[in-house]
Amino acid sequence: SYIEEIDVTALDELRKQLNAKFAGSRAKLTVLPFVVAALAHALHDFPQVNATYDDDREVVSRHAAVHVGIATQTSSGLMVPVLFHAEALDLWACAAEILRLAEAARQGTARREELSGSTVTVTSLGDLGGIATTPVINRPELAIIGVNRMTIRPVWQDGQFVPRTMMNLSSSFDHRIIDGYEAAQFIRRMKGLLEAPALLLVGN
Repeated sequence: SYIEEIDVTALDELRKQLNAKFAGSRAKLTVLPFVVAALAHALHDFPQVNATYDDDREVVSRHAAVHVGIATQTSSGLMVPVLFHAEALDLWACAAEILRLAEAARQGTARREELSGSTVTVTSLGDLGGIATTPVINRPELAIIGVNRMTIRPVWQDGQFVPRTMMNLSSSFDHRIIDGYEAAQFIRRMKGLLEAPALLLVGN
């Protein structure tokens, strides 16, 4: 497991600006679409993370498409509907699909094919997310990314303490396939993208 602190001040400001600009015409943006976008971008540089491992055959399969499992709490327990081809979605399409999948899972209307086929999973407890968690890998995947609660904290910057919106990413990796150095590099790549969120709009 690996935990990294992310300064999401710029991300939260951008998110609010975009929601105000496109209110009523596009899906409302939460932090989660930005995390999914950063994940999809980072996987271009770390394709070994977007893979599954067959324990019986001892075979690793890398996947070109990014199919993100969205861990969703329902009255029947935890379900993981799948956001297919996240690499091809802009932030608003991603937000709309996450909302649709979560509602379908909670209402029990998710189709069977929407509940399997993920290549990497994102889990978030929203305001209950705590400061750090240890998410459990959704096998046969090799990685899971946990989104923790955002909080405003004093951060030492340019010789003084300034208020910054901070958030931790808590991640777990299958150490048989992905070593700690690769895991840390991957999450730090996501950190760079989330702290410069305008990069996530390039090409969208």
